[in-house]
Amino acid sequence: MDYFYCAPEKFSKDSLLIDGDEYAHLVHVMRKKEGDEIRVVDGCGTAYDVRLGVLKKHMAHATILNILHSHNEPSLSVTLAIGVLKNPSKFDFLVEKVTELGVKEIIPLTTKRTISKHAKVERWQKLALAAMKQCGRSYLPSIHKLTTLSDLLMRDDHFDYKMIAHEKSNNTMTINNALTKSNASVLILVGPEGGFDDEEFEECIRTGFNQMYFGERRLRTETAAIVATSFILMRTYF
Repeated sequence: MDYFYCAPEKFSKDSLLIDGDEYAHLVHVMRKKEGDEIRVVDGCGTAYDVRLGVLKKHMAHATILNILHSHNEPSLSVTLAIGVLKNPSKFDFLVEKVTELGVKEIIPLTTKRTISKHAKVERWQKLALAAMKQCGRSYLPSIHKLTTLSDLLMRDDHFDYKMIAHEKSNNTMTINNALTKSNASVLILVGPEGGFDDEEFEECIRTGFNQMYFGERRLRTETAAIVATSFILMRTYF
């Protein structure tokens, strides 16, 4: 079944309205017509099986047939905080892949070794939307504005678990030992291309981060982020 997005404010008790870019994709790209059944997600964790009704010039009305709560969403709520990459296309790729894996939030970071100081939040939000629909999720990850590491550490106390990926970790915990709650919030922290400097790393450990270690090979930032996200989220299925 084809997936489409509809903002929560476009819903009523038993129907919804599709407009804007989603309407154009629905009618002009996917060639849907009155009477077709599609799946619509609200970006908040719920999916709806609907039947298309009247298709107007810029708007489609649909009747809700079935509601699917927490549709294709993991039990863990994962936030990824990661240093902004110098190559914009690599960060684009990262946003798509971790959205597919199931993250709830992405926080682009500036650190002492971050090269790029710009965040294309609007572009990344659009990429997350497309990836959400493509993989069949119902929750749209939130892309935060560019945040400094120090600001992040000042407001990270609402997570059940905090994990930091670091190539020099010497006091590591396995994922299964670190994460003992099945329904929990997790913050994953990954540095930029040059990694965290020693002072930053030590501050993260002081504020309660558990260390994650992926072996002797040095991974690129985007690889480490995808591996860390996979390790944590895939454990809910195995």
